[in-house]
Amino acid sequence: MNKVKKANSARSKVRWGIIGILALFIIAGFFDVPTWANKAIDTVNNTAYLGIPRIPEKGFNLGLDLQGGAHLIYQADVSGIKESEKGAAVEGVRDVIERRVNAIGVSEPNVQTTKVGNDYRVIVELPGVTDINEAINMIGETPILEFKEENDEPQRELTEGEKQQLSDNNLQAAQKATEALDKIKEGAEFGEIAKEYSEDELSKNNGGYLGYIDRSSPYPALYSWAENAQEGDLGELVQSSEGLNILKRGAERDGQVEVEASHILICYQGTQFCPDNELTKDEAFLKAQSLFHEANAENFSDLAKENSTDPGTKDVGGDLGWISKGLLVTEVDEPLFSSEVGQIIGPVESPFGYHILYKKNQRVGKEYEIWRILVKTMTAADILPPDDPWKNTGLSGKQLEKAEVVSDPQTGAIQVSLLFDEEGKDLFKELTERNISKPIAIFLDGAPISIPTVNSVIPDGRAVIQGNFNLSEAQLLAQRLNAGALPVPVELIAQQSIGASLGAESLQKSLKAGIVGLILVMLFMLIYYRLPGLVSVFSLTLYITLTLAIFKLIGVTLTLAGIAGFILSIGMAVDANVLIFERLKEELKEGKSLKAAVEEGFLRAWTSIRDGNISTLITCVLLIWFGSSFVQGFAVTLAIGILISMFSAITVTRVILRFVVPWFKPEGGFMFLGSKRVENKKTE
Repeated sequence: MNKVKKANSARSKVRWGIIGILALFIIAGFFDVPTWANKAIDTVNNTAYLGIPRIPEKGFNLGLDLQGGAHLIYQADVSGIKESEKGAAVEGVRDVIERRVNAIGVSEPNVQTTKVGNDYRVIVELPGVTDINEAINMIGETPILEFKEENDEPQRELTEGEKQQLSDNNLQAAQKATEALDKIKEGAEFGEIAKEYSEDELSKNNGGYLGYIDRSSPYPALYSWAENAQEGDLGELVQSSEGLNILKRGAERDGQVEVEASHILICYQGTQFCPDNELTKDEAFLKAQSLFHEANAENFSDLAKENSTDPGTKDVGGDLGWISKGLLVTEVDEPLFSSEVGQIIGPVESPFGYHILYKKNQRVGKEYEIWRILVKTMTAADILPPDDPWKNTGLSGKQLEKAEVVSDPQTGAIQVSLLFDEEGKDLFKELTERNISKPIAIFLDGAPISIPTVNSVIPDGRAVIQGNFNLSEAQLLAQRLNAGALPVPVELIAQQSIGASLGAESLQKSLKAGIVGLILVMLFMLIYYRLPGLVSVFSLTLYITLTLAIFKLIGVTLTLAGIAGFILSIGMAVDANVLIFERLKEELKEGKSLKAAVEEGFLRAWTSIRDGNISTLITCVLLIWFGSSFVQGFAVTLAIGILISMFSAITVTRVILRFVVPWFKPEGGFMFLGSKRVENKKTE
């Protein structure tokens, strides 16, 4: 009886193992091809409203040799800098260059430092860069450090010339839109006119098709028109924030749940967008709680007008209108959508303060299918420079002598100390005099890195940046300041440009070679090892799917060398199965049952698989440690492939064989390598 229970328990574990393998295969496959997975998820969500999250449609990171781009090598001039500070100075340059590259919009840039003899170098790899000269010019500029104060100057008015420019542009836009509309009315295809006239890059190549839009979409004017239109209607020159739209409405369907609601906001000192409010957090909570107990459907609007600190809704009685899920902050969104119609909820805390919420109604919103032709128009904001909250003061990195990490002698808090030269002392004194209790922003390369508040006048050119720094954050800030203040000049000593077409051709050839090789390996395993070979084919498919998913998940940059490492690891995965199956054949020939032969085959082959793979992994570690970037890419993909291949060969293949073995006779037969069980004979 115990033997039967143990056998059933073991069989149950094998079944769960099969389920786990299939689940892993599906999850990894969805991550590899998220577009197909998201189509299925969207279909389920649109049918059952389950709210299953979509899978991020993240692509594989391709290296320079596959994607094309630029490879630049800079040499840093560290002459005149103390030996102990050279490394930090070069790291500061690397940090500045990396932020400059990110500003260009390069995907997955690689910026690293290296030391060759006594020379310090910065290597920059920019996949997908087409204008190498623009990148070189931007990277080669000296880092800029600036101190700015709040801008209290009003926005200027348009000049007469600018007003005429605005009028002329919008007149031309109206003529262009009218011309396109006339052609459609005369019988031209909407999609063809969209390709010719539309200035919406998102939809013009799809014949103007935008898809289904809902109330929360970034097209409120288009949605408002669609609400009052019928299927097949043509909208004539509908004005939106982008310009003039020629619209065509398609079908409608049910969308997300929408809620009609009002709220009363009580903000307090320290919350966002709460100027001149003297309430403490505890006082705000008590006031919100009192209003919650007082509020009902009849008086809610009056209470909001009298008490709410939300300037956008106070005058309309706190009315928020119809809201789709996700439009409000999570703290407000969740209780509002989970409550009953007519319910008053609160006080609910958010980054803006305490809310009292009134859920007035609920409905299923509508989504409308839209085609559009957009002709952009201009506004004054397109001509005038944007309102900058900060203005220059004349104090910059030119006057900064040094920045260093210090600690407060009383509290031990980590701080960053600044020291200015004589010119900087005077400028900083004037700057602090006129900004008592106001913030001063420190900009590096046009981006704010710290915005401290001035507590007192500083006459000696010394300042301390206080904040909730840990040691590494303070060191990074000091490093950035010093990199902007020194500066450390860099000189371009080598550059290489790789065309995108060459990279695409290389990728195509690599994939073709990999697919052909994989098919040949699978055919060999099927023909030579039969059923175990079929199991190895599935195991190999799971191995490839899982490896690609991990490459994408951890952001491995694939190069030609990396793809070669991956293809080589496929061979290693097959090699492990070959060792196992050959041992399985030997065990069957010695007369063991199929079940025992499978277990012994894995057990006896394991040591050879382990030792062979560990020796290869040691080589990979050495290549990663000492090799160049391309060699490192090869080693990384090979190492990941080997680790996953050991899992697929030892665990996946073993579980599947354990699952199918009970289906066959003890001697295995033709499907198991053609082996025949040999009966043991007693010798006299």
